[in-house]
Amino acid sequence: MAEQSAALSPLLKQATPVLAARGEGVYIFDEDDRRYLDFTAGIGVTSTGHCHPRVVDAAQRQVATLVHGQYTTVMHRPLLQLTERLGSVLPQGVDRLFYVNSGSEAVEAALRLARQATGRQNAIVFQGGFHGRTMAAASLTTSGTKIRAGIGPLMPGVVVSPFPYAYRLGMSEEEATEFALRELDYQLATVSYPQDTAAIFIEPVLGEGGYVPAPAAFLRGLRERADKHDILLVVDEVQTGFGRTGDFWGHESAGIRPDIVITAKGLASGFPLSAIAASQSLMEKAWPGSQGGTYGGNAVSCAAALATLDVIEDEGLVANAAQMGERLQQGLAGVAADHPGIGDVRGRGLMVGNEFTAPDGSPDAETATRAHKAAAEKGLLLLTCGPHGNVVRMIPPLIVTADQIDEAVNLWSQTMKEVAA
Repeated sequence: MAEQSAALSPLLKQATPVLAARGEGVYIFDEDDRRYLDFTAGIGVTSTGHCHPRVVDAAQRQVATLVHGQYTTVMHRPLLQLTERLGSVLPQGVDRLFYVNSGSEAVEAALRLARQATGRQNAIVFQGGFHGRTMAAASLTTSGTKIRAGIGPLMPGVVVSPFPYAYRLGMSEEEATEFALRELDYQLATVSYPQDTAAIFIEPVLGEGGYVPAPAAFLRGLRERADKHDILLVVDEVQTGFGRTGDFWGHESAGIRPDIVITAKGLASGFPLSAIAASQSLMEKAWPGSQGGTYGGNAVSCAAALATLDVIEDEGLVANAAQMGERLQQGLAGVAADHPGIGDVRGRGLMVGNEFTAPDGSPDAETATRAHKAAAEKGLLLLTCGPHGNVVRMIPPLIVTADQIDEAVNLWSQTMKEVAA
């Protein structure tokens, strides 16, 4: 057999030039031991920071006793404990859980449940939403054509309605909300007959679509329409959940109760774990055999998730996310005031985006890309997002301190001065 060397797919492009050797708190260190302030958190995953001692200890202890206990074959204590514990943070009555590995899998599971429970086929999503890359999840995704291109035909039965993206629409938040709800009503009148519509899927803050918060009035409007037409409201909390927005769940500030909650990312501080939650009456409408999987509810991931919940509670990380998020937005707004190329600074909690626009208001991805690269050279790791790639987003771990926020804002200010020169 001829010798060959393997390599990663050429389509996997690194967002930063860092070859990480270790992580500690909000920092990543490369193989030369250079320290980087990590405001990517593995795309919102390392919620308790890199290698939090309590998460590491829980995972190490679990690895020594049981790594994998396939949960439709045998049951294990970490899964039972995690399920009980999640009951204390999930919305009232949304307390039956199904575990899988990734956000995309959880989205697919939610869609499957919604269709089986209602006997309806259609799903309504919103422009700019990201729900995953697997086939059904990609069919629900409109954050950018790169997710959908070249794989058609996509799953039928998906209706896309406008999101209240006030900055893009050139409207006030109130006007954008009224417009988006009016257009949703129009979709229900012209495209997706309510009795054919199984579910409405919504991110409380658009993630890959540009870090655009959904106004509370919009989320309440969705709940009202879902109730009126017996449509299920599915809230995709993959990126917003577990304290990221300054509330435990991104939908909380709107005072609504979803029918299905989807969670992943920050759930286990970096270990692969995701879940959907629904009521007993809804979950039991799933068809026999429709829920399962080999790795879902992995014992080590569940142990890490339990430790993550302990850290979030004991260290007051939800309140910290709210306070530090406000400090971050204020700092970034100050930088933007000196750089008109940053047209908008927005977000919720520790989920903040800087949108770059040209003088004519068009998206300026080129400057965003240069700023993103220059920040990494200065030791600040960031990511871009948005359909045009013109939003630079900041997603620090929930443990971030005021000094670290100020350090990041200072590095960002230096970056913008360099880019603008």
